Amino acid sequence: MPLAGRGPEEAGRHSENAPDAAFNKWLQMGLHTMFDDVASEPIPEDLLKLIERDREK
Repeated sequence: MPLAGRGPEEAGRHSENAPDAAFNKWLQMGLHTMFDDVASEPIPEDLLKLIERDREK
């Protein structure tokens, strides 16, 4: 299975993939640090209305 389809913990099981696993873990932690607060915010009402209008088409 390619690395892209694996979780960081599975990628780290193979010694030849250790540098990739370390980078993937670092990237995952950095992205969570930057974007967890934003991702947990409620979806704005205007956006929800746009989505609902699109569904009705």
